[in-house]
Amino acid sequence: MPGDNADPTARAMPQKFLELLHGNWITHAICTAAELRIADLLAAGPRTSEDLAAATDTDAPSLHRLLRALTTIELISQRADGAFELTSLGDLLRADSPDSLRCWAIWWGRHLVPLWENLPYSIRSGASARAMLKGTEGFKHLEQDPQAAAIFNTALAELTRLTARSVVEAYDFTGLNQIVDVGGGHGELLATILRAHPAARGVLLDLPHAIDGAKRQFESAGLADRCEFVAGDFFEAVPAGADAYLLKTVLHDWTDSDCRRILQSCRRAMTGASRVLVIEQVLPDQLESKPAHRSVVRSDLNMLLAHGAQERSEAQLRRLLSESGFEPARLIPAGPSFSIVEAFPAH
Repeated sequence: MPGDNADPTARAMPQKFLELLHGNWITHAICTAAELRIADLLAAGPRTSEDLAAATDTDAPSLHRLLRALTTIELISQRADGAFELTSLGDLLRADSPDSLRCWAIWWGRHLVPLWENLPYSIRSGASARAMLKGTEGFKHLEQDPQAAAIFNTALAELTRLTARSVVEAYDFTGLNQIVDVGGGHGELLATILRAHPAARGVLLDLPHAIDGAKRQFESAGLADRCEFVAGDFFEAVPAGADAYLLKTVLHDWTDSDCRRILQSCRRAMTGASRVLVIEQVLPDQLESKPAHRSVVRSDLNMLLAHGAQERSEAQLRRLLSESGFEPARLIPAGPSFSIVEAFPAH
């Protein structure tokens, strides 16, 4: 027919576009499954939707529809007898899985996705949508909501676990006997370093809402006697005299002026032989359509919404370090999208 586009690629474009546009249903389905602990309930073996509905106090036909939807994204599968069972991908939603991402699924779905509805506000103003909605800056909202703080800190520990091994493999911590994890949350990265380097000791600095959970984590890992826990504000002071200061996904939470304050606080605490290790997703100079680049731009927009902040390029990170009294040395890749920027006090 005249005007009919016979190019299969062009004809597939609308369907591809709609799949992108409608993708938020997956986030909500995963978040709901995480909150209902579906993966935990299926960990022991297959169960019917009726059985799972009774265990979750949900409407059986409606839960069946959710479970059916989850099979299309491979989190669970349905057997010939109608029962549902967990897949290896769905196992990441188990609370006690070694690689659990359950709390991150809840944090993203319940606490971050609502911010994205206000992306036009942040794009127009350059300001945080969360600050506009809640009237608080930084992480003060967590001080008012202990339950949200617990989910947040566990969620960040889950994400850090994905990167920590790559950091330890990429960077030689040999001879760094005292390591301060600045704003380290539950200390997942610091614990990984201490396990790999038995001679090292650590200091974990974070706000009070993170410290109790960090202590429990280190006690369960048998590392509590090798770490000091300090509740404090890194804008004010950082424990002094360590060999290395870790800043993992800290700077991306803050504006340039706040980043300089954090770095200068670290600089005041350091000796001439100390170093700072800035660990961030580094924004490439040229973006491509691939998962690692989508990850960093997604995080970049999320930082805008949550904090009025941003992900940064290598040049931007080096400039912040130089302006804060450091001599940036190396950039070391640590996984598909994270890198370590090493810097020493300027003389």
